Amino acid sequence: MSDQELTILTLNCWGLKFVSKNRRERVVAIADELSHTEEYDIVTLQELWVYTDFEYVRESVAKYLPYAKFFYSGALGAGLAIFSRFPIVATEIQPYSLNGAPIDVAGGDWFVGKAAASVIIVHPILKEVQVFNTHLYAKGGEDGPEHNRAHRLVNAWEFAKLARRAAELGRYVIAAGDFNSIPTTLPMTVIREHADLKDSWLVTHPFSNTPSDVTPSPQEAIDDFGVTADSPINSYSAGKGLDATARRFCGKRLDYIFYRQPHSYNPAELPVLHCKESRVMFTHEVPGTPFSYSDHFGLKSVLQIQTPGALPSSSDASSEPSEISQACITKMTQALSSCYRFSKYRAQKELALFVLCLMLLITIAVASTWFPYPWLNPIFIVFAVFLTWLGTTMLYEGYVYGQWECNALMNVVEELEVYAQGLELQSRHQ
Repeated sequence: MSDQELTILTLNCWGLKFVSKNRRERVVAIADELSHTEEYDIVTLQELWVYTDFEYVRESVAKYLPYAKFFYSGALGAGLAIFSRFPIVATEIQPYSLNGAPIDVAGGDWFVGKAAASVIIVHPILKEVQVFNTHLYAKGGEDGPEHNRAHRLVNAWEFAKLARRAAELGRYVIAAGDFNSIPTTLPMTVIREHADLKDSWLVTHPFSNTPSDVTPSPQEAIDDFGVTADSPINSYSAGKGLDATARRFCGKRLDYIFYRQPHSYNPAELPVLHCKESRVMFTHEVPGTPFSYSDHFGLKSVLQIQTPGALPSSSDASSEPSEISQACITKMTQALSSCYRFSKYRAQKELALFVLCLMLLITIAVASTWFPYPWLNPIFIVFAVFLTWLGTTMLYEGYVYGQWECNALMNVVEELEVYAQGLELQSRHQ
């Protein structure tokens, strides 16, 4: 390993206890694979929920990745971990303000508290580098109205602000993780434009986002288009009901490694990060088993550290600030406003259901005094318990979470409005 290059790996481990298939065997296999390669400088893992799994991976790679951080968030943990060859001098985790609804127990995003985690490492050439690891909200897909992905949009905006702020503080930025979005979607546009992040896969495969009328083979989808999820080659995706996008392109590119230079710097004076290689990893099955390492493939990128002045015309070395287009801001605002109205409507229905439960409980309490058949009392008790649970849930969901979601959406809408006004003022003074 050379200090003139940074080799980064990101992988969603699918490691939810009691739910993920073959979890322990796969985590052991991932750790063994990482321990034998010793080629990575930074490894970011998602869905590594169980702390003992993290400890196993940490012990396996400690020889060449001696610095590691496991991040806590929500009730069940963020599932995020970062391993580094270079010293970690600071850590931070920023939970996203919206992560689905608490009533969506099966989805579980609200309980795990998805977040943007980061560490600051000290590199011998680059000095301070802020490394982000994240996992965005999953539900919403790619099709249908944009407000279906409002929570993911909020995640993307909040993540982009964090990455941009890190660069404004004079740090190099590396951002990796499972963004649950294909490259052409609005959340990814927000991240690329507002944070001015370079997509390592696109740097090395510049035509992979070009639409094609020809469906690639599963291997071509991986090699040429960077597919990391829902691939027919993956044992956990094969035979699974997939949406139209995954069927057409033999999977989806949901996992990314981004990077950028510090904000407003002179490439003639500071080193320049440039991606020279990016490829999909962990595509084979765990040796001796019929299953894959995870339901996602991994992504590896090699970032070359070029000496000051080596590439003065490189797009990687551009110091021009990147801003979100007005069309993108309008689209975001419309999507979030639509979600706000839907949230208000849903909260009203849930509160109405709470009132109905309350009235039924009062009716049962009064009627039970006059009811002539004592043997029905246990039935009424069970029904009353159910109404109490339902009413309490609807009160919490309709009022507490309803207000929570609306306030978070309104915050982002107003931030975007102020941001758009700022861009307009800047354009007038240019």
